[in-house]
Amino acid sequence: NSRTTQIFINTANNYFLDAQGFGPIGEVLPAGFGYGGMEVVDAFYGGYGERPDQGRIREQGGEYLEGNFPKLSYFVKAEFVE
Repeated sequence: NSRTTQIFINTANNYFLDAQGFGPIGEVLPAGFGYGGMEVVDAFYGGYGERPDQGRIREQGGEYLEGNFPKLSYFVKAEFVE
């Protein structure tokens, strides 16, 4: 149980991350075809900034997040699209 996952959704060209090993794994599709577009990303709550503590997330998981960050946005589904 030592793995963690973070997903970055870049809203600008952050090419400097490429050299740090952050390779792209996908893209936000345009709205339509049953999917939302960037308007969905723009609706994510960003008011907490960098405040969630990564160590406490690893130790306490969702209980820590739900108890301390009630406005946090969550992914409930992700799928591969060809």
